[in-house]
Amino acid sequence: MEKKAGNLDNHYIVCGVGKVGFHIVRELCSTQRPCVVVDLDREHLRQLHATYEDIVYLEADSADNDTLIAAGVERAKGIFAATDDDNQNLVISLTAKQLNPTIHVVARCRELKNVDKLKAAGADAVVSPSHIGGLRMASEMVRPTTVSFLDIMLRDKDQNLRVEEISVGLPGSKIADLNLDKFPDTLLLAVRTSVGWTYNPSRDYILDVDSQLVVMTTPAERAKLEDYLQNRKK
Repeated sequence: MEKKAGNLDNHYIVCGVGKVGFHIVRELCSTQRPCVVVDLDREHLRQLHATYEDIVYLEADSADNDTLIAAGVERAKGIFAATDDDNQNLVISLTAKQLNPTIHVVARCRELKNVDKLKAAGADAVVSPSHIGGLRMASEMVRPTTVSFLDIMLRDKDQNLRVEEISVGLPGSKIADLNLDKFPDTLLLAVRTSVGWTYNPSRDYILDVDSQLVVMTTPAERAKLEDYLQNRKK
């Protein structure tokens, strides 16, 4: 497993694969994003492997420097600190940032009073499952059709649609120049820059150096679009 992890690049590391971590892994696998799972609980890993036979995992302490190095933290795109313990997630966030200052860290937080501590330790984003759960319950009450649409989008195995963000890197180009019509399963929703958001941009919208497209698309077409835009830069 360490050898497999050593061959990965630009991947994600999931620390903790309990109730929250398992759903993180499912989403990464559904959208064809490589990942390494780290957990000390052998039963958690056994259940994970039963569902995803090809998953790369390490039975080790995710707060340990050597473990994160073995998981490829220096080459990884992002890391999830998703254990049941806020203190553990704090140490994971701190350690990951020390080993790779550019890595994106998303941390789970059980107690809202620990949010600022996690951010101070290096977490770029902190998520409270109880807070998200409350928002979801409210949404089920006041906007049930929207919630139903999003659920179907996430669960539909035939379409497997997601809302994704894609860097463009073609400053001065217009939306029309990207020829997005070549990607029939992709719907452009917005453009984000350092200045702000533009929703439903026109074909004449001029892209900036840091423009990111927010699109609804399939995992397969997302990969094609990313390759296409990357080749346009050359």
